[in-house]
Amino acid sequence: MEWFIIVFIVMFVMGPVMWLKPSPRQKRQAALRANVTQHGVSVKLEKPPLHYFKGTMPAYRWHFPPLAPGPEFLLVRDSDASEALEPYHAGWRWRIAPLRPLPDSATQALTMLLERLPQDAVVLQSSSEAITLWWWESQTPERFATYLPEFQELLNALRGYADRPSAQPLKG
Repeated sequence: MEWFIIVFIVMFVMGPVMWLKPSPRQKRQAALRANVTQHGVSVKLEKPPLHYFKGTMPAYRWHFPPLAPGPEFLLVRDSDASEALEPYHAGWRWRIAPLRPLPDSATQALTMLLERLPQDAVVLQSSSEAITLWWWESQTPERFATYLPEFQELLNALRGYADRPSAQPLKG
């Protein structure tokens, strides 16, 4: 009877500890986020720019330099987009198209990237501050690292191609 009581007490104490232990998915996500952060990518949980979506989603951001902002556009994967949106490439649709045509180098980098992104990537957004990928983090750090050069190429091609010119300081 004493052993039964001891085993019960040990299990009672260890139960909550096991609930605090991260799951394999949480471990993979933490490793992925740590890896991309080392490459200059910021990761935040935010509400994605989807009308129907409630809650938050991981947003991976590649920032433009402050003096070389990028253009504004928003692409949504077909599975999450309305049929009314204009198709673009490889199962993606424009929700917000660029105000002026993108340079050839940016178009090429963008189409190559869209063809390779995982199926759980649902939104690719460019703003004057950053390029943001909204996705569910299905990849391992090693697999996602293969996308980093393409994101950097796209960032470089769009750098300084802002829709509105930035305000320059007055020369006196």
